Amino acid sequence: MYLQVKRKKIKLIELTKFWDRFKGLKFVFEPLNYAIRFPKKKFVTTNFLCQKIDIVLTDKEDNILYMYENMKTEKYIFPKRKVYNVYFLPLNTVKNLTKNTKLKVVLTKKDKPENNKKKDEK
Repeated sequence: MYLQVKRKKIKLIELTKFWDRFKGLKFVFEPLNYAIRFPKKKFVTTNFLCQKIDIVLTDKEDNILYMYENMKTEKYIFPKRKVYNVYFLPLNTVKNLTKNTKLKVVLTKKDKPENNKKKDEK
C-alpha cells in the first residue's frame, strides 16, 4: 500500500494493533521516509518523538480536513469533529497537499483481498 502525493509515491503502513498504535514513532531516531496511517483516531500527541513530522487529519473518505507542518515533540492536537484517519508523513510532504482534497491511497496486489477462490472439481 502506498500514498500518492503529486507524482511522488510514499510507502504507507497502517497501524491497527494496540501495541503498534501505542508505540507509533516513539523513540525512532532515523528520518521518516514512509507514511503511517492510524485509522479511527481523532487526536494526536507527539510525546517522545525524536524527529519533526507532518500530520494530516482526514475524514472517512480521506478528504483532508486539517494539516500540520513541521510538528515538534511534546505537542498535542485535540480531538476534532469528523476526523477519522490520522497520517504521519515525512517532513515537507504537506507543502504538496491542499486542504479539502482527497488523499490517494493505492493498494498493491498484496493488499487486495482474494475473491477468486479455487473450486473443488468433482
